[in-house]
Amino acid sequence: MERIISKTQDKYIKALMDISKAITSDLYLEDILRLIVMVTARVTGVEICSLWLIDETVSPPMIRLKASQSIDSHYVRDRSLNLDEGVVGYVATHKCPLIIKDVLNEPKFKEKEMAEKLGLVSMLSVPLQVKDEKVIGVFNCFTAHPHIFSETEVNLITTVANQAALAILNTELMVKSKVVQEELETRKLVERAKEVLMLRRNKTGEEAYSWIRKRSMDTRKSMRCVAEAILLSEELE
Repeated sequence: MERIISKTQDKYIKALMDISKAITSDLYLEDILRLIVMVTARVTGVEICSLWLIDETVSPPMIRLKASQSIDSHYVRDRSLNLDEGVVGYVATHKCPLIIKDVLNEPKFKEKEMAEKLGLVSMLSVPLQVKDEKVIGVFNCFTAHPHIFSETEVNLITTVANQAALAILNTELMVKSKVVQEELETRKLVERAKEVLMLRRNKTGEEAYSWIRKRSMDTRKSMRCVAEAILLSEELE
């Protein structure tokens, strides 16, 4: 019995190592999330793993399916729920795991027709939480037979969910830092282009900026592109 438990723990540790490598890699977020659900499904032996994220760009916020290792069209189609709907909505708002022995007999589970077609029975759903305990999504695992999720399994999948939340947070921070950097570079180029126009055309700083902005609108090119063109023409003269 101890040997079986040890082997199971080794598999879980290996899975978490694979996920940690994915988080620190240069993969796109979609690829990282897909890898997380695939590794978790393989190690735990569940039928389907899925990862849902809260979309706060809409009002009211919704929770949307973002990754699954399932290739069945009934599951991978575009799916979204309100935060007061279904198991994922419940877990997201209550910030706690939920174990369901039979999804077909669970009032909170809204997609019984899909579960029946795919033969899904038991379910574990855990929140994706970041350091400040804000929930950004939900991680689900389904089995094709009645199953009581053990404490070890719940802990593993909770750890996976937290790893996924970390991956999402890191990716968002990376994107934000790139956007900020690009914005700073654009401002520097526009300032240099303004100086060129001020010297060449005897414009004030405000007039030079207005000229660049109007040129950008007229040509449907970014102000950065216009500024770069001005600087290039200056170098060629």
